[in-house]
Amino acid sequence: MTNAVRPPLRPEPSFAELFTPKLVTVLREGYGWASLRADVIAGITVAMVALPLSMAIAKASGTTPDRGLYTAIVGGFLISALGGSRFQIGGPAGAFIVLVASVIERHGIDGLLLATLMAGVFLLAIGFLRLGTYIKYIPHPVTVGFTSGIAVIIFASQITDLLGLTLPGREPAAFLPKLAAIRDALPTVTPAAVAVAAASVALILVLRRLRPHWPGFLIAIVAAAAMSAALASMGWPVATIGSKFGGIPSTLPAPALPAISLARMADLLPDALAIALLGGIESLLSAVVADGMSGRRHRSNCELVAQGFANIGSAIFGGICATGTIARTATNVRAGGRSPIAGIVHSATLLALMLVAAPLASYIPLAALAAVLAIVSWNMAERAEFAAILRRSRADSAVLLATFLLVVFRDLTEGIAVGVVMGSILFMHRMAQLVEVQTHTPIIQTDVADTEGAARVPYEGPPGADEVTVYTLTGPFFFGAAAEVAAVLDRIGQTPKLFVLDMSGVPFVDSTAAQSLAGFVRKANRNGTRIVLSGASAGVRRVLHQHEIHEPDVVFTPDVAAAMATAA
Repeated sequence: MTNAVRPPLRPEPSFAELFTPKLVTVLREGYGWASLRADVIAGITVAMVALPLSMAIAKASGTTPDRGLYTAIVGGFLISALGGSRFQIGGPAGAFIVLVASVIERHGIDGLLLATLMAGVFLLAIGFLRLGTYIKYIPHPVTVGFTSGIAVIIFASQITDLLGLTLPGREPAAFLPKLAAIRDALPTVTPAAVAVAAASVALILVLRRLRPHWPGFLIAIVAAAAMSAALASMGWPVATIGSKFGGIPSTLPAPALPAISLARMADLLPDALAIALLGGIESLLSAVVADGMSGRRHRSNCELVAQGFANIGSAIFGGICATGTIARTATNVRAGGRSPIAGIVHSATLLALMLVAAPLASYIPLAALAAVLAIVSWNMAERAEFAAILRRSRADSAVLLATFLLVVFRDLTEGIAVGVVMGSILFMHRMAQLVEVQTHTPIIQTDVADTEGAARVPYEGPPGADEVTVYTLTGPFFFGAAAEVAAVLDRIGQTPKLFVLDMSGVPFVDSTAAQSLAGFVRKANRNGTRIVLSGASAGVRRVLHQHEIHEPDVVFTPDVAAAMATAA
Protein backbone atom coordinates (compact mmCIF):
# COMPACT_ATOMS: atom_id res chain seq x y z
CA MET A 1 0.00 0.00 0.00
CA THR A 2 1.39 3.41 -0.91
CA ASN A 3 0.42 6.79 0.41
CA ALA A 4 -0.48 9.59 -1.99
CA VAL A 5 2.06 12.37 -2.12
CA ARG A 6 0.48 15.50 -0.67
CA PRO A 7 1.27 18.78 -2.43
CA PRO A 8 3.14 21.36 -0.36
CA LEU A 9 0.89 23.67 1.61
CA ARG A 10 0.45 27.16 0.20
CA PRO A 11 1.75 29.83 2.58
CA GLU A 12 -0.94 31.65 4.54
CA PRO A 13 -1.88 34.83 2.61
CA SER A 14 -0.76 38.06 4.21
CA PHE A 15 -3.07 40.78 5.48
CA ALA A 16 -2.25 42.92 2.46
CA GLU A 17 -3.11 40.08 0.07
CA LEU A 18 -6.48 39.56 1.74
CA PHE A 19 -7.61 43.15 2.24
CA THR A 20 -6.10 45.23 -0.56
CA PRO A 21 -9.04 46.73 -2.53
CA LYS A 22 -9.23 45.71 -6.16
CA LEU A 23 -9.12 49.42 -7.08
CA VAL A 24 -5.58 49.58 -5.70
CA THR A 25 -4.66 46.38 -7.54
CA VAL A 26 -5.98 47.76 -10.83
CA LEU A 27 -4.09 51.03 -10.47
CA ARG A 28 -0.88 49.18 -9.64
CA GLU A 29 -1.24 47.03 -12.75
CA GLY A 30 -1.50 50.14 -14.90
CA TYR A 31 -4.69 51.92 -15.90
CA GLY A 32 -4.96 53.55 -19.30
CA TRP A 33 -7.37 55.67 -21.35
CA ALA A 34 -8.91 52.64 -23.05
CA SER A 35 -9.87 51.16 -19.69
CA LEU A 36 -11.17 54.51 -18.46
CA ARG A 37 -13.35 54.91 -21.55
CA ALA A 38 -14.79 51.40 -21.12
CA ASP A 39 -15.47 51.99 -17.42
CA VAL A 40 -17.17 55.36 -18.04
CA ILE A 41 -19.52 53.83 -20.62
CA ALA A 42 -20.30 50.87 -18.36
CA GLY A 43 -20.80 53.08 -15.30
CA ILE A 44 -23.27 55.37 -17.07
CA THR A 45 -25.12 52.33 -18.46
CA VAL A 46 -25.46 50.79 -15.01
CA ALA A 47 -26.62 54.13 -13.56
CA MET A 48 -29.51 54.18 -16.03
CA VAL A 49 -30.59 50.79 -14.65
CA ALA A 50 -29.90 51.71 -11.01
CA LEU A 51 -31.83 55.01 -11.02
CA PRO A 52 -35.38 53.59 -11.24
CA LEU A 53 -34.47 50.42 -9.33
CA SER A 54 -33.04 52.30 -6.35
CA MET A 55 -36.15 54.44 -5.99
CA ALA A 56 -38.50 51.48 -6.49
CA ILE A 57 -36.73 49.33 -3.90
CA ALA A 58 -36.75 52.12 -1.33
CA LYS A 59 -40.45 52.78 -1.91
CA ALA A 60 -41.29 49.08 -1.62
CA SER A 61 -39.31 48.93 1.62
CA GLY A 62 -41.68 51.38 3.27
CA THR A 63 -39.54 54.51 3.00
CA THR A 64 -39.12 57.38 0.54
CA PRO A 65 -37.53 56.91 -2.92
CA ASP A 66 -34.73 59.40 -2.21
CA ARG A 67 -33.25 57.07 0.43
CA GLY A 68 -32.70 54.50 -2.29
CA LEU A 69 -30.68 57.04 -4.24
CA TYR A 70 -28.61 57.94 -1.16
CA THR A 71 -27.84 54.24 -0.73
CA ALA A 72 -26.78 53.76 -4.35
CA ILE A 73 -24.63 56.91 -4.32
CA VAL A 74 -22.86 56.55 -0.96
CA GLY A 75 -22.98 52.78 -0.49
CA GLY A 76 -22.25 52.08 -4.14
CA PHE A 77 -19.20 54.38 -4.09
CA LEU A 78 -17.71 52.75 -0.97
CA ILE A 79 -18.33 49.20 -2.25
CA SER A 80 -16.52 49.96 -5.51
CA ALA A 81 -13.68 51.96 -3.91
CA LEU A 82 -12.93 49.50 -1.07
CA GLY A 83 -14.28 46.15 -2.32
CA GLY A 84 -12.56 42.95 -3.30
CA SER A 85 -14.25 42.61 -6.70
CA ARG A 86 -13.40 44.43 -9.92
CA PHE A 87 -17.01 44.50 -11.10
CA GLN A 88 -19.27 44.72 -8.05
CA ILE A 89 -22.00 47.37 -8.21
CA GLY A 90 -23.52 48.23 -4.84
CA GLY A 91 -26.76 49.80 -3.72
CA PRO A 92 -30.18 48.84 -2.35
CA ALA A 93 -31.24 45.29 -3.20
CA GLY A 94 -34.61 43.67 -3.63
CA ALA A 95 -33.61 40.95 -1.18
CA PHE A 96 -33.75 43.52 1.64
CA ILE A 97 -37.27 44.76 0.97
CA VAL A 98 -39.00 42.37 3.36
CA LEU A 99 -36.46 42.85 6.14
CA VAL A 100 -36.30 46.65 5.83
CA ALA A 101 -40.09 46.98 5.75
CA SER A 102 -40.36 44.84 8.87
CA VAL A 103 -37.76 46.89 10.76
CA ILE A 104 -39.39 50.19 9.78
CA GLU A 105 -42.82 48.90 10.83
CA ARG A 106 -41.53 47.91 14.29
CA HIS A 107 -38.84 50.51 15.01
CA GLY A 108 -39.34 53.38 12.55
CA ILE A 109 -36.80 54.84 10.14
CA ASP A 110 -34.42 55.79 12.97
CA GLY A 111 -34.41 52.18 14.08
CA LEU A 112 -33.55 51.07 10.54
CA LEU A 113 -30.65 53.53 10.34
CA LEU A 114 -29.22 52.25 13.64
CA ALA A 115 -29.71 48.61 12.61
CA THR A 116 -27.94 49.33 9.30
CA LEU A 117 -25.07 51.01 11.16
CA MET A 118 -24.76 48.01 13.50
CA ALA A 119 -24.88 45.61 10.55
CA GLY A 120 -21.99 47.53 8.99
CA VAL A 121 -19.92 47.03 12.14
CA PHE A 122 -20.78 43.30 12.14
CA LEU A 123 -19.73 42.99 8.50
CA LEU A 124 -16.42 44.68 9.31
CA ALA A 125 -15.85 42.15 12.09
CA ILE A 126 -16.81 39.20 9.87
CA GLY A 127 -14.44 40.39 7.17
CA PHE A 128 -11.47 41.18 9.41
CA LEU A 129 -11.92 37.86 11.25
CA ARG A 130 -11.75 36.18 7.82
CA LEU A 131 -15.12 34.49 8.23
CA GLY A 132 -16.29 35.40 4.74
CA THR A 133 -14.97 32.10 3.45
CA TYR A 134 -17.62 30.25 5.46
CA ILE A 135 -20.65 32.12 4.13
CA LYS A 136 -20.29 30.20 0.87
CA TYR A 137 -21.13 26.98 2.72
CA ILE A 138 -24.81 27.93 3.03
CA PRO A 139 -26.64 25.08 1.27
CA HIS A 140 -27.91 25.73 -2.24
CA PRO A 141 -31.55 24.76 -1.43
CA VAL A 142 -31.52 27.42 1.31
CA THR A 143 -30.32 30.07 -1.14
CA VAL A 144 -32.96 29.12 -3.71
CA GLY A 145 -35.67 28.91 -1.05
CA PHE A 146 -35.11 32.33 0.48
CA THR A 147 -34.54 34.01 -2.91
CA SER A 148 -37.82 32.59 -4.25
CA GLY A 149 -39.63 33.47 -1.03
CA ILE A 150 -38.40 37.05 -1.21
CA ALA A 151 -39.57 37.25 -4.84
CA VAL A 152 -43.10 36.22 -3.82
CA ILE A 153 -43.21 38.82 -1.04
CA ILE A 154 -41.84 41.58 -3.29
CA PHE A 155 -44.51 40.92 -5.88
CA ALA A 156 -47.23 40.87 -3.23
CA SER A 157 -45.99 44.24 -1.92
CA GLN A 158 -46.44 45.81 -5.37
CA ILE A 159 -50.06 44.75 -5.96
CA THR A 160 -51.38 47.87 -4.24
CA ASP A 161 -49.59 50.24 -6.63
CA LEU A 162 -50.06 48.01 -9.68
CA LEU A 163 -53.83 48.24 -9.21
CA GLY A 164 -53.89 51.76 -7.75
CA LEU A 165 -55.63 50.59 -4.57
CA THR A 166 -56.45 52.86 -1.64
CA LEU A 167 -55.85 51.24 1.74
CA PRO A 168 -57.52 52.62 4.88
CA GLY A 169 -54.25 52.49 6.81
CA ARG A 170 -50.62 51.42 6.49
CA GLU A 171 -50.06 48.29 4.40
CA PRO A 172 -49.12 45.36 6.69
CA ALA A 173 -45.62 43.92 6.25
CA ALA A 174 -46.64 40.31 7.03
CA PHE A 175 -47.70 38.27 4.00
CA LEU A 176 -51.15 37.00 5.01
CA PRO A 177 -52.36 40.29 6.57
CA LYS A 178 -51.07 42.07 3.45
CA LEU A 179 -53.16 39.82 1.19
CA ALA A 180 -56.19 40.34 3.40
CA ALA A 181 -55.79 44.14 3.23
CA ILE A 182 -55.40 44.00 -0.56
CA ARG A 183 -58.52 41.84 -0.88
CA ASP A 184 -60.57 44.30 1.18
CA ALA A 185 -59.32 47.23 -0.96
CA LEU A 186 -60.09 45.66 -4.36
CA PRO A 187 -63.22 47.85 -4.87
CA THR A 188 -60.88 50.89 -5.01
CA VAL A 189 -59.00 49.77 -8.16
CA THR A 190 -57.84 52.71 -10.32
CA PRO A 191 -58.12 51.82 -14.05
CA ALA A 192 -55.61 54.50 -15.02
CA ALA A 193 -52.97 53.00 -12.68
CA VAL A 194 -53.65 49.53 -14.10
CA ALA A 195 -53.16 50.90 -17.63
CA VAL A 196 -49.86 52.60 -16.72
CA ALA A 197 -48.57 49.46 -15.00
CA ALA A 198 -49.58 47.19 -17.88
CA ALA A 199 -48.00 49.51 -20.45
CA SER A 200 -44.79 49.71 -18.40
CA VAL A 201 -44.49 45.93 -18.11
CA ALA A 202 -45.20 45.47 -21.82
CA LEU A 203 -42.61 48.09 -22.83
CA ILE A 204 -39.93 46.57 -20.56
CA LEU A 205 -40.53 43.09 -21.99
CA VAL A 206 -40.54 44.33 -25.60
CA LEU A 207 -37.30 46.28 -25.13
CA ARG A 208 -35.70 43.30 -23.38
CA ARG A 209 -36.44 41.15 -26.42
CA LEU A 210 -35.77 43.64 -29.23
CA ARG A 211 -33.15 45.97 -27.69
CA PRO A 212 -31.62 44.12 -24.73
CA HIS A 213 -28.74 46.62 -24.36
CA TRP A 214 -31.05 49.61 -23.94
CA PRO A 215 -31.94 50.78 -20.37
CA GLY A 216 -35.44 49.34 -20.51
CA PHE A 217 -36.39 50.24 -16.94
CA LEU A 218 -35.48 53.90 -17.42
CA ILE A 219 -37.21 54.16 -20.80
CA ALA A 220 -40.37 52.60 -19.34
CA ILE A 221 -40.30 55.04 -16.41
CA VAL A 222 -40.01 58.06 -18.74
CA ALA A 223 -42.78 56.76 -21.00
CA ALA A 224 -45.00 56.04 -18.00
CA ALA A 225 -44.49 59.59 -16.69
CA ALA A 226 -45.63 60.98 -20.05
CA MET A 227 -48.61 58.62 -20.12
CA SER A 228 -49.51 59.56 -16.54
CA ALA A 229 -49.46 63.27 -17.39
CA ALA A 230 -51.69 62.64 -20.41
CA LEU A 231 -54.19 60.66 -18.33
CA ALA A 232 -54.21 63.34 -15.63
CA SER A 233 -55.04 66.00 -18.24
CA MET A 234 -58.09 63.92 -19.19
CA GLY A 235 -59.28 63.69 -15.60
CA TRP A 236 -57.80 60.29 -14.74
CA PRO A 237 -55.08 61.08 -12.20
CA VAL A 238 -52.43 58.49 -11.24
CA ALA A 239 -50.46 58.56 -7.97
CA THR A 240 -46.88 59.81 -8.48
CA ILE A 241 -43.77 60.31 -6.37
CA GLY A 242 -44.71 63.99 -6.09
CA SER A 243 -48.27 63.34 -4.93
CA LYS A 244 -47.23 60.60 -2.48
CA PHE A 245 -43.85 61.80 -1.16
CA GLY A 246 -43.62 65.44 -2.22
CA GLY A 247 -40.72 64.91 -4.62
CA ILE A 248 -37.03 64.13 -4.17
CA PRO A 249 -34.37 66.44 -2.68
CA SER A 250 -31.75 67.70 -5.12
CA THR A 251 -28.81 67.32 -2.69
CA LEU A 252 -27.38 64.69 -0.36
CA PRO A 253 -28.37 65.20 3.28
CA ALA A 254 -25.74 66.24 5.81
CA PRO A 255 -24.11 63.25 7.51
CA ALA A 256 -25.53 62.47 10.94
CA LEU A 257 -25.53 59.54 13.34
CA PRO A 258 -28.87 58.00 14.38
CA ALA A 259 -29.86 58.10 18.04
CA ILE A 260 -27.82 55.43 19.85
CA SER A 261 -28.56 53.78 23.20
CA LEU A 262 -27.75 50.37 24.66
CA ALA A 263 -31.42 49.49 25.10
CA ARG A 264 -32.22 50.36 21.49
CA MET A 265 -29.18 48.46 20.22
CA ALA A 266 -30.29 45.39 22.19
CA ASP A 267 -33.76 45.60 20.62
CA LEU A 268 -32.27 45.93 17.13
CA LEU A 269 -29.57 43.25 17.52
CA PRO A 270 -31.50 40.42 15.75
CA ASP A 271 -32.39 42.75 12.86
CA ALA A 272 -28.80 44.00 12.53
CA LEU A 273 -27.49 40.44 12.46
CA ALA A 274 -30.06 39.52 9.82
CA ILE A 275 -29.06 42.52 7.69
CA ALA A 276 -25.38 41.62 8.01
CA LEU A 277 -25.97 37.95 7.14
CA LEU A 278 -28.21 38.71 4.18
CA GLY A 279 -25.90 41.47 2.95
CA GLY A 280 -22.87 39.19 3.15
CA ILE A 281 -24.62 36.36 1.30
CA GLU A 282 -26.02 38.64 -1.40
CA SER A 283 -22.73 40.45 -2.01
CA LEU A 284 -20.63 37.29 -2.21
CA LEU A 285 -23.16 35.62 -4.51
CA SER A 286 -22.98 38.69 -6.74
CA ALA A 287 -19.16 38.59 -6.71
CA VAL A 288 -19.21 34.89 -7.64
CA VAL A 289 -21.54 35.63 -10.57
CA ALA A 290 -19.14 38.36 -11.74
CA ASP A 291 -16.20 35.94 -11.43
CA GLY A 292 -18.01 33.41 -13.59
CA MET A 293 -18.77 36.00 -16.26
CA SER A 294 -15.29 37.58 -16.30
CA GLY A 295 -12.88 34.80 -15.35
CA ARG A 296 -11.50 36.91 -12.46
CA ARG A 297 -11.44 36.10 -8.74
CA HIS A 298 -12.69 38.30 -5.93
CA ARG A 299 -11.38 38.66 -2.37
CA SER A 300 -14.29 37.60 -0.20
CA ASN A 301 -13.16 39.04 3.14
CA CYS A 302 -12.12 42.34 1.56
CA GLU A 303 -15.54 42.48 -0.07
CA LEU A 304 -17.26 42.03 3.29
CA VAL A 305 -15.16 44.81 4.82
CA ALA A 306 -16.27 47.11 2.00
CA GLN A 307 -19.90 46.10 2.61
CA GLY A 308 -19.41 47.06 6.26
CA PHE A 309 -18.09 50.53 5.44
CA ALA A 310 -20.84 50.95 2.81
CA ASN A 311 -23.63 50.24 5.30
CA ILE A 312 -22.09 52.55 7.89
CA GLY A 313 -21.78 55.30 5.28
CA SER A 314 -25.29 54.71 3.95
CA ALA A 315 -26.80 54.94 7.44
CA ILE A 316 -24.89 58.16 8.21
CA PHE A 317 -26.28 59.77 5.03
CA GLY A 318 -29.85 58.55 5.64
CA GLY A 319 -29.81 55.59 3.26
CA ILE A 320 -31.00 52.01 3.73
CA CYS A 321 -29.09 48.72 3.64
CA ALA A 322 -26.47 48.45 0.89
CA THR A 323 -25.03 45.34 -0.71
CA GLY A 324 -23.63 44.04 -3.96
CA THR A 325 -26.44 43.57 -6.48
CA ILE A 326 -26.41 40.71 -8.96
CA ALA A 327 -28.46 42.36 -11.73
CA ARG A 328 -26.49 45.62 -11.78
CA THR A 329 -23.16 43.83 -11.43
CA ALA A 330 -24.00 41.55 -14.36
CA THR A 331 -25.04 44.63 -16.37
CA ASN A 332 -21.65 46.18 -15.60
CA VAL A 333 -19.78 43.12 -16.89
CA ARG A 334 -21.92 42.90 -20.04
CA ALA A 335 -21.46 46.64 -20.67
CA GLY A 336 -17.67 46.21 -20.76
CA GLY A 337 -16.67 47.42 -17.30
CA ARG A 338 -13.05 46.60 -16.49
CA SER A 339 -12.42 47.88 -12.97
CA PRO A 340 -14.05 49.39 -9.86
CA ILE A 341 -13.84 52.76 -11.62
CA ALA A 342 -17.07 51.73 -13.41
CA GLY A 343 -18.87 51.45 -10.07
CA ILE A 344 -17.52 54.83 -8.98
CA VAL A 345 -18.75 56.38 -12.26
CA HIS A 346 -22.15 54.75 -11.63
CA SER A 347 -22.40 56.50 -8.25
CA ALA A 348 -21.17 59.83 -9.64
CA THR A 349 -23.73 59.64 -12.46
CA LEU A 350 -26.57 59.04 -10.00
CA LEU A 351 -25.39 61.99 -7.91
CA ALA A 352 -25.30 64.23 -10.99
CA LEU A 353 -28.79 63.13 -12.03
CA MET A 354 -30.13 63.81 -8.54
CA LEU A 355 -28.54 67.28 -8.47
CA VAL A 356 -29.86 68.21 -11.92
CA ALA A 357 -33.04 66.24 -12.56
CA ALA A 358 -34.54 65.68 -9.08
CA PRO A 359 -37.64 67.86 -9.81
CA LEU A 360 -38.53 65.64 -12.78
CA ALA A 361 -38.75 62.60 -10.50
CA SER A 362 -41.92 64.01 -9.00
CA TYR A 363 -43.78 63.03 -12.19
CA ILE A 364 -42.86 59.32 -12.01
CA PRO A 365 -46.02 57.25 -11.40
CA LEU A 366 -45.94 54.74 -8.57
CA ALA A 367 -47.56 52.17 -10.87
CA ALA A 368 -44.48 52.31 -13.13
CA LEU A 369 -42.10 51.72 -10.19
CA ALA A 370 -44.31 48.80 -9.13
CA ALA A 371 -44.08 47.41 -12.67
CA VAL A 372 -40.28 47.58 -12.48
CA LEU A 373 -40.27 45.62 -9.21
CA ALA A 374 -42.79 43.12 -10.56
CA ILE A 375 -40.29 42.31 -13.33
CA VAL A 376 -37.46 42.16 -10.78
CA SER A 377 -39.37 39.73 -8.58
CA TRP A 378 -40.16 37.51 -11.58
CA ASN A 379 -36.47 37.41 -12.46
CA MET A 380 -35.48 36.74 -8.84
CA ALA A 381 -37.70 33.68 -8.49
CA GLU A 382 -35.47 30.79 -9.50
CA ARG A 383 -38.36 28.81 -10.94
CA ALA A 384 -36.35 26.30 -12.96
CA GLU A 385 -33.94 25.54 -10.14
CA PHE A 386 -36.81 25.37 -7.61
CA ALA A 387 -38.53 22.71 -9.73
CA ALA A 388 -35.26 20.87 -10.36
CA ILE A 389 -34.52 20.52 -6.64
CA LEU A 390 -38.04 19.21 -6.03
CA ARG A 391 -37.45 16.53 -8.69
CA ARG A 392 -33.92 15.56 -7.64
CA SER A 393 -34.00 14.86 -3.93
CA ARG A 394 -36.61 14.51 -1.21
CA ALA A 395 -34.15 15.62 1.47
CA ASP A 396 -33.11 18.76 -0.45
CA SER A 397 -36.78 19.39 -1.22
CA ALA A 398 -37.57 19.42 2.50
CA VAL A 399 -34.84 22.02 3.11
CA LEU A 400 -36.02 24.09 0.15
CA LEU A 401 -39.70 24.08 1.10
CA ALA A 402 -39.04 24.74 4.78
CA THR A 403 -36.91 27.78 3.91
CA PHE A 404 -39.37 29.05 1.29
CA LEU A 405 -42.49 28.68 3.44
CA LEU A 406 -40.89 30.19 6.54
CA VAL A 407 -39.59 33.17 4.57
CA VAL A 408 -43.01 33.82 3.05
CA PHE A 409 -45.26 33.14 6.03
CA ARG A 410 -43.04 33.71 9.06
CA ASP A 411 -39.72 35.58 8.93
CA LEU A 412 -36.69 35.86 6.66
CA THR A 413 -34.16 35.27 9.43
CA GLU A 414 -36.08 32.30 10.78
CA GLY A 415 -36.29 30.76 7.31
CA ILE A 416 -32.53 31.06 6.73
CA ALA A 417 -31.68 29.72 10.20
CA VAL A 418 -33.97 26.69 9.94
CA GLY A 419 -32.80 25.98 6.40
CA VAL A 420 -29.13 26.11 7.37
CA VAL A 421 -29.70 23.80 10.36
CA MET A 422 -31.66 21.32 8.24
CA GLY A 423 -29.05 21.46 5.49
CA SER A 424 -26.24 20.89 8.01
CA ILE A 425 -27.97 17.86 9.50
CA LEU A 426 -28.55 16.48 6.02
CA PHE A 427 -24.88 17.02 5.15
CA MET A 428 -23.70 15.26 8.31
CA HIS A 429 -26.00 12.33 7.60
CA ARG A 430 -24.62 11.99 4.09
CA MET A 431 -21.02 12.23 5.31
CA ALA A 432 -21.65 9.55 7.92
CA GLN A 433 -23.00 7.27 5.19
CA LEU A 434 -19.65 7.46 3.40
CA VAL A 435 -18.28 5.10 6.06
CA GLU A 436 -19.58 1.54 5.70
CA VAL A 437 -18.97 -0.86 8.56
CA GLN A 438 -18.87 -4.63 8.21
CA THR A 439 -18.15 -7.04 11.02
CA HIS A 440 -14.89 -9.02 10.73
CA THR A 441 -13.87 -7.11 7.61
CA PRO A 442 -11.93 -3.93 7.11
CA ILE A 443 -13.79 -0.71 7.70
CA ILE A 444 -14.47 0.45 4.17
CA GLN A 445 -15.58 3.63 2.51
CA THR A 446 -18.12 3.56 -0.26
CA ASP A 447 -16.21 5.41 -2.95
CA VAL A 448 -18.16 8.40 -4.27
CA ALA A 449 -17.29 7.38 -7.83
CA ASP A 450 -18.02 3.68 -7.17
CA THR A 451 -21.63 3.20 -6.26
CA GLU A 452 -21.16 -0.55 -5.97
CA GLY A 453 -19.00 0.02 -2.85
CA ALA A 454 -16.50 -2.75 -3.54
CA ALA A 455 -14.57 -3.61 -0.37
CA ARG A 456 -10.83 -3.37 -0.08
CA VAL A 457 -8.98 -6.68 0.20
CA PRO A 458 -7.71 -7.22 3.77
CA TYR A 459 -3.96 -7.11 4.23
CA GLU A 460 -2.37 -10.49 3.65
CA GLY A 461 0.66 -10.57 5.91
CA PRO A 462 3.48 -13.09 6.14
CA PRO A 463 3.06 -16.56 7.71
CA GLY A 464 2.13 -16.26 11.35
CA ALA A 465 0.28 -12.97 10.82
CA ASP A 466 -2.94 -14.42 12.23
CA GLU A 467 -2.14 -12.64 15.49
CA VAL A 468 -2.26 -9.33 13.62
CA THR A 469 -5.51 -7.59 12.69
CA VAL A 470 -5.51 -4.88 10.03
CA TYR A 471 -8.49 -2.57 9.59
CA THR A 472 -8.80 0.29 7.14
CA LEU A 473 -10.67 3.50 7.87
CA THR A 474 -11.38 5.92 5.04
CA GLY A 475 -13.41 9.07 4.77
CA PRO A 476 -14.03 11.87 7.28
CA PHE A 477 -13.92 10.46 10.82
CA PHE A 478 -16.31 12.83 12.62
CA PHE A 479 -19.08 12.62 15.18
CA GLY A 480 -21.63 11.44 12.61
CA ALA A 481 -19.64 8.24 12.00
CA ALA A 482 -17.88 7.91 15.37
CA ALA A 483 -20.54 5.76 17.06
CA GLU A 484 -20.75 3.29 14.18
CA VAL A 485 -16.99 2.94 13.85
CA ALA A 486 -16.54 2.56 17.62
CA ALA A 487 -19.19 -0.18 17.67
CA VAL A 488 -17.27 -2.19 15.05
CA LEU A 489 -13.98 -1.78 16.89
CA ASP A 490 -15.60 -2.97 20.12
CA ARG A 491 -17.04 -6.06 18.36
CA ILE A 492 -13.64 -7.44 17.34
CA GLY A 493 -14.07 -11.13 18.07
CA GLN A 494 -10.46 -11.81 19.03
CA THR A 495 -7.71 -10.18 21.01
CA PRO A 496 -4.79 -9.92 18.60
CA LYS A 497 -1.31 -9.10 19.75
CA LEU A 498 -1.16 -6.29 17.22
CA PHE A 499 -4.01 -4.17 15.88
CA VAL A 500 -3.22 -1.99 12.86
CA LEU A 501 -5.64 0.80 11.94
CA ASP A 502 -4.81 2.22 8.51
CA MET A 503 -5.80 5.92 8.57
CA SER A 504 -4.14 7.00 5.34
CA GLY A 505 -7.55 7.68 3.80
CA VAL A 506 -8.82 9.86 6.67
CA PRO A 507 -8.78 13.59 5.75
CA PHE A 508 -9.72 14.84 9.22
CA VAL A 509 -10.81 13.75 12.69
CA ASP A 510 -13.01 15.75 15.04
CA SER A 511 -13.02 15.69 18.84
CA THR A 512 -15.95 13.25 19.17
CA ALA A 513 -14.33 10.69 16.88
CA ALA A 514 -10.94 11.12 18.56
CA GLN A 515 -12.53 10.57 21.97
CA SER A 516 -14.18 7.33 20.83
CA LEU A 517 -10.88 6.11 19.38
CA ALA A 518 -9.12 6.97 22.66
CA GLY A 519 -11.60 4.78 24.52
CA PHE A 520 -10.86 1.87 22.17
CA VAL A 521 -7.10 2.34 22.66
CA ARG A 522 -7.45 2.21 26.45
CA LYS A 523 -9.55 -0.95 26.26
CA ALA A 524 -7.12 -2.62 23.84
CA ASN A 525 -4.13 -1.78 26.02
CA ARG A 526 -5.84 -3.32 29.06
CA ASN A 527 -6.31 -6.51 27.00
CA GLY A 528 -2.63 -6.60 26.05
CA THR A 529 -3.12 -5.56 22.41
CA ARG A 530 -0.54 -3.26 20.84
CA ILE A 531 -2.11 -0.51 18.67
CA VAL A 532 -0.49 0.84 15.50
CA LEU A 533 -1.97 3.81 13.63
CA SER A 534 -0.55 3.96 10.13
CA GLY A 535 -0.65 6.69 7.51
CA ALA A 536 -2.22 9.39 9.73
CA SER A 537 -1.61 12.90 8.39
CA ALA A 538 -0.03 15.61 10.51
CA GLY A 539 -3.41 17.27 11.10
CA VAL A 540 -5.03 13.99 12.19
CA ARG A 541 -2.12 13.19 14.51
CA ARG A 542 -2.37 16.64 16.07
CA VAL A 543 -6.04 16.07 16.97
CA LEU A 544 -5.27 12.58 18.31
CA HIS A 545 -2.45 13.94 20.48
CA GLN A 546 -4.85 16.51 21.94
CA HIS A 547 -7.02 13.60 23.09
CA GLU A 548 -4.14 11.70 24.75
CA ILE A 549 -3.61 9.26 21.87
CA HIS A 550 0.16 9.15 21.66
CA GLU A 551 3.14 6.92 22.30
CA PRO A 552 3.67 4.60 24.14
CA ASP A 553 -0.07 3.79 24.11
CA VAL A 554 0.02 3.67 20.32
CA VAL A 555 2.68 3.53 17.62
CA PHE A 556 2.48 5.80 14.56
CA THR A 557 3.90 4.47 11.30
CA PRO A 558 3.92 6.02 7.82
CA ASP A 559 2.15 3.06 6.18
CA VAL A 560 0.88 -0.49 6.73
CA ALA A 561 4.12 -2.05 5.52
CA ALA A 562 6.00 -0.32 8.33
CA ALA A 563 3.31 -1.47 10.76
CA MET A 564 3.81 -5.09 9.68
CA ALA A 565 7.52 -4.69 10.26
CA THR A 566 6.54 -3.93 13.85
CA ALA A 567 4.66 -7.25 13.89
CA ALA A 568 7.80 -9.10 12.79
